[in-house]
Amino acid sequence: MAAPTHVSRVRSLYKRILVLHRFLPVDLRALGDQYVKDEFRRHKGAEPAEVTSFMTEWENYKNVLQTQVLESVGGGLSSVKFGADLSERNLGEFQDEQIGQLYELMLEATKPNRQFDIQEDSK
Repeated sequence: MAAPTHVSRVRSLYKRILVLHRFLPVDLRALGDQYVKDEFRRHKGAEPAEVTSFMTEWENYKNVLQTQVLESVGGGLSSVKFGADLSERNLGEFQDEQIGQLYELMLEATKPNRQFDIQEDSK
């Protein structure tokens, strides 16, 4: 059983990421929310070494996204590029399964006919 502080830390990171996703364009938010939920669920029973890497990478993601969201507040969504490029070194550290997931995510994110037909509220 995981220590209560670890569970609290994971839950806090998960919730913070979903809050930050509220600032993304609606199609990216839907895709990102589903991906985060799947990844956190998939790693519930991960080994301690994998958990350390998992948490570090998701903390990095949260920090980058938080910076980009704050930049978008001043300049508007259209002037901000969300996400970050992967370095060759980082890509080389991926396992085959992760490369496959990354490829599927890229295909989903670049589809001309998006899977999610979401309408923004016109307030």
